[in-house]
Amino acid sequence: MKITYLVAAFMIASPLTYAKSLNLDLTKSMPAIEKFYLDLHQSPELSYHEQETGQKIASQLTKLGFDVTDNVGGFGVVGIYKNGVGPTIMIRTDTDGLPITEQTGKPYASKVQVTNEQGNKVGVMHGCGHDIHMSSFIGTAEQLIAHKNEWQGTLMMVAQPAEEVGGGAKAMLSEGLFSKYAKPDHVIALHVSASVPAGKVSMKNEYTMASVDSVDITIKGKGGHGAYPHTTVDPVVIAARTVLALQTITSRELSPLEPSVVTVGSIHGGSKHNVISDEVKLQLTLRSYNPEVREAQIAAIKRITAGIAQSAGLSEPHYPVVHVHEDESIPSTYNNPEQTNIVRSAIADAIGATNVLETKAVMAGEDFGLYGRTDENIPITLFWLGGVNQQQYTNAIKSNQTLPSLHSSKFAPDYKVALPTGIKAMSNAAVALFNKK
Repeated sequence: MKITYLVAAFMIASPLTYAKSLNLDLTKSMPAIEKFYLDLHQSPELSYHEQETGQKIASQLTKLGFDVTDNVGGFGVVGIYKNGVGPTIMIRTDTDGLPITEQTGKPYASKVQVTNEQGNKVGVMHGCGHDIHMSSFIGTAEQLIAHKNEWQGTLMMVAQPAEEVGGGAKAMLSEGLFSKYAKPDHVIALHVSASVPAGKVSMKNEYTMASVDSVDITIKGKGGHGAYPHTTVDPVVIAARTVLALQTITSRELSPLEPSVVTVGSIHGGSKHNVISDEVKLQLTLRSYNPEVREAQIAAIKRITAGIAQSAGLSEPHYPVVHVHEDESIPSTYNNPEQTNIVRSAIADAIGATNVLETKAVMAGEDFGLYGRTDENIPITLFWLGGVNQQQYTNAIKSNQTLPSLHSSKFAPDYKVALPTGIKAMSNAAVALFNKK
């Protein structure tokens, strides 16, 4: 699709038109960006502890001339660069690492260890590619400032903490991200992919990532001796019936055209072979795209657990307790089709149409979706940045092997190829939105 971007209406006196894509020569800038990446990779910080990481981002943006505010929503950073009258484009990165001991064997592997809240020593790693995100983010900011004659408006760079625990976007929004700093007209982000070759990107319109809910269920019973089960109400049996019944939510209560996952990831109850306990605890994860499906999942869980408890002879005060962790819940990520088509076209012009792939939605979650669920109803787009070394990808396809996934201790992006691709893709996507007619 051919798109010609014109200057803003208030500059009608000038006949100039903007270039279709930025002519980026990254030869001189990439060594510093790669050095920044390696530093971030070797010094990851866990969610809610990204203080040094935030300062590194703030320092880079300050050097580029942004008006920078740090410690937003924790250790978040907001950089504002005003370049005349025009739309406001927000580019978001996430900054936190994961409690994983890196096993990539790379000479630059993270050796960081910290003591977690439970008092245990854990390794820390950027196992989800947030170091790639941050480096591309800074590289993009650098290029957009260097080519500021190609766009007009306000560039809003947001480095968000605590993505891995679903708290960072909520915290920044609750502190007035869209009221104290700027209200964006468009919000865009990238996420490194562990299944797409480096040098390529992939994306899709509409739902691209799922909503995520964590649910605890406490099933109560009446304990006693294992030899006299008739004198008890066995919560283990109730739990077993409940686990099986919950599987019918997706298979029998929801439309087969609506994706849904109800997974019981943990079950704990009892202490000894011949003791019937008083309670059993279940932990669930729920995934969906459609908000109505999410509501139906939760309503069905409450109804099914209560019904099974009643059939076992329990009265209402002793029905299972269903607790949805609303503070950890995140909505699905919905890529605005009109905006995403512009982003796709701009990236194709920049890196070649054959390097822009269509992808399917995934059931993983990302709190990036929250930026499109505020009262302002701002369009958002998240695209995937290929991170897999091309030879490694080819070998895996030939041998039918599984590549290391995101959150794997062996995930090692091909940063020398992924970073310049991410910078070109994001820079051109931003300029296309700035110059959107």
